[in-house]
Amino acid sequence: MTPERPASLSKSGRGPSMHDVAARAGVSHQTVSRVLNDFPGIRPETRERVLQAIRDLGYRRNMAARALATGRSEVIGVIMPEVPHFGPTSTLYAIEHAAKRVGFKPLITTASWEPSSMGEALDFLLARSVDALVVMAQHPDILAAVETTTDVPVLYVLTGNSHAERSVAVDQVAGTRLALEHLYDLGHRRFQHITGLSGLTEAQLRRDTFVRFLEERGLEQLPVLEGDWSADAGYRAGLAVEEGVTALFCANDPMAMGAIHALEERGLAVPDDVSVVGFDDVPESGYAHPALTTVHQDFTEVGLRAVTALMEIINGREPGELAPVEPWLVVRGSTGPAPA
Repeated sequence: MTPERPASLSKSGRGPSMHDVAARAGVSHQTVSRVLNDFPGIRPETRERVLQAIRDLGYRRNMAARALATGRSEVIGVIMPEVPHFGPTSTLYAIEHAAKRVGFKPLITTASWEPSSMGEALDFLLARSVDALVVMAQHPDILAAVETTTDVPVLYVLTGNSHAERSVAVDQVAGTRLALEHLYDLGHRRFQHITGLSGLTEAQLRRDTFVRFLEERGLEQLPVLEGDWSADAGYRAGLAVEEGVTALFCANDPMAMGAIHALEERGLAVPDDVSVVGFDDVPESGYAHPALTTVHQDFTEVGLRAVTALMEIINGREPGELAPVEPWLVVRGSTGPAPA
């Protein structure tokens, strides 16, 4: 007796095709393609019928054959930092969502800013024939490593430099000034700053803008406190805040929350004695005690703009000037008028 043929095999012995799925679901192969690429506008019952046919047949897309036929892999390579913080992770989610909407998928790998690490990441992605790259270039050396290695379209994000070629970034200078002007308008005149990780472009931009702001207003330049983005670094820096400082600008929210803890251990009340501002607006910032005043970075918008610009480049069009993404200030309970 001949055993029953598995549902996933056709009479020719090949795997099920898109046309097999379409026939089983009673739809066109174009509809199957739209479901696979997660296009909007398909009726829920039609989508479910197609998905059920895919499950029944065990259908798998042959991406290699598709790439040969179209000349595209429909894959965007993404290089992100080895230690993902809130900004890179949030941007990655937005990139993946936006890419899916236009029928592309991200292929993700991590790298440090060391040339060897970046080279390995690039080799991995380019060997898989990605159509384009999104590079989270938080360190200046990353741009040089990528530009000399690849000829596929590249878009940089999280560079902090809104004027870099093919770069989508939140305007770090504008965000820092929003925080400092808020504190200045509250009457504060003695400021101190906890920096981000040394060498990273965004951290340096926030630091430089802080120094420039104090120079413009003739305020005393107190020692800058070195941080590394962590709450622990913020706590240690908070223990070192100088006496008489009433305004503390932190380069991100975890450091701000760590600093608040240290200040309170020293018997200083926030915001009655010291006002504290963070940067990023992480989800936990609204639930700190007190709730943290911070600069909101729209990482979702960064990811969406990056994919939109890349699709223009892939389709042979220059995306034009990429305007910086504007941040905004979220005022909460950690800031108040300067003490008398």
